[in-house]
Amino acid sequence: MIYTVTLNPALDYVMKVGTLQSDDVNRSKEETLYYGGKGINVSVILTRLGIKNKALGFIAGFTGNELERMLRADGINCDFIRLQSGSTRINVKIKAETEFDINAQGPDVTETDINNLLDKLDEIKSGDYLVLAGSVPKTVPEDIYERILQRLNGKGVNFIVDATGSLLLNVLKYEPFLVKPNHHELGDLFGVATKTDEEIETYAKKLQKTGARNVLVSRSADGAMLIDESGGVQKIGNAEGRLINSVGCGDSMVAGFIAGYMNNNDYYHALKFGTACGNATAYSEGLAEKEEIYRIYELLNRA
Repeated sequence: MIYTVTLNPALDYVMKVGTLQSDDVNRSKEETLYYGGKGINVSVILTRLGIKNKALGFIAGFTGNELERMLRADGINCDFIRLQSGSTRINVKIKAETEFDINAQGPDVTETDINNLLDKLDEIKSGDYLVLAGSVPKTVPEDIYERILQRLNGKGVNFIVDATGSLLLNVLKYEPFLVKPNHHELGDLFGVATKTDEEIETYAKKLQKTGARNVLVSRSADGAMLIDESGGVQKIGNAEGRLINSVGCGDSMVAGFIAGYMNNNDYYHALKFGTACGNATAYSEGLAEKEEIYRIYELLNRA
């Protein structure tokens, strides 16, 4: 079983506007509402691939109700902690001559809410996968990922952490199964710029020496690199396609890597299938559908 945790999910309200004006009323040409959050994105891709999973996290207010309704309508299995006050955030994305993103802060989370989530996580069993993805909202302690891994340490759970900075560095001592920085985030962890494959490999191995079993580094247009727990270094390029969407590509890669590895315990297959999922989302309007994922996977097989 795979569990994903999204501590600060959102509804993304996308508005397409011709030309923004500061001296008059602006009227949109089109509006679309999406659910968002890195862990939720992972759950969506896994569900579309037919892999059993459960999305966990916090929701609040009428917007939280709508987020949950939309997820369940799409067949996503979720079991959120419902907060007593506030509302799940709405992020506004304005697409005009230039794009503007306004991300809300989200509701307050109390220590009782955190303990309720930790109690729910106690249900996770040996051999299960737990995905911790994304940033931490302002009212949640910055050591929350560390607390989660400490609580579940020794239970045989496969931890996947897709986070940046201290959120990632502080959990490496618990030997997560997989961490997935992009090459910019990898460099930021060590105060350097990782521009070449050799530099990416060097610093990915430093993460591995600190505790990560497998380090998956996404490299934007250059594909991805995996340093696996046996010491193997494997690289893959992207399938040919036109970039349409950059939102959720990394989350899709995480979902695909887990799915690929669970299929036959082969790391190169996991890397290839993760890349197929990330590419398929990049070449789609939203998160990738199953048919597009397998189409891209076949392209990678022929490359």
